[in-house]
Amino acid sequence: MITIWGRRSSANVIKVLWAATEMGLPFERKTVGGGFGGVQEPAYLAMNPNGLVPVLQDGPVTMFESNAIVRYLAARYGEGRFRPADPVKLALAEQWMEWQQQTIAPLVSAIFWQNVRTPPAQRNAAAVEEAEARLPAAFAIAGKRLQQSPYFAGEELTMADIVMGVFAWRLSQLKCRQPEDAAVTRWFDRLKTRKAFQEWAMVPIGANPSEWSANEKLLA
Repeated sequence: MITIWGRRSSANVIKVLWAATEMGLPFERKTVGGGFGGVQEPAYLAMNPNGLVPVLQDGPVTMFESNAIVRYLAARYGEGRFRPADPVKLALAEQWMEWQQQTIAPLVSAIFWQNVRTPPAQRNAAAVEEAEARLPAAFAIAGKRLQQSPYFAGEELTMADIVMGVFAWRLSQLKCRQPEDAAVTRWFDRLKTRKAFQEWAMVPIGANPSEWSANEKLLA
């Protein structure tokens, strides 16, 4: 039995939950992190010395870092589909997974932390404006790729779409200027038809910290 450690509302945990469900894998989830605590306990730090979520346990394998976990699941349980067998398609999937972490995650996270997790009086409007200003160019890069195929690595959904899709949903729920790209929109609409995406990724985000805290409890 696979065990996934992490709170239901964490974007990085959602990547792993969606991937496991998409691959038809049974798993147990244990709620830790954020307001639920548990990540500084010695037993948890033995699994992830960073004290962050998620953590995956799969038999003798214990892992942290969400994109690495998704890669592992795809390699072990989704080889040839979620992890493409073709070297060129695999390179594309890997490339866009790196791009998600290096380009999209910092921008979306900057807006999320300021507009959701930070009390209004303490928010850094300049940081939000900078992230909003950089998102259209980033989405244009993604859109150029998605003009060539329905998904980032080709005709089928892969691990790249999973990690990108979670942050696309999170961005869509934030009160900010939304970047627009027709190809990205078509890709995003395809994701929203998938049951595993609906189950794990399409979760509400509170407009302020108190609402977010309530959502964490609701979605635990």
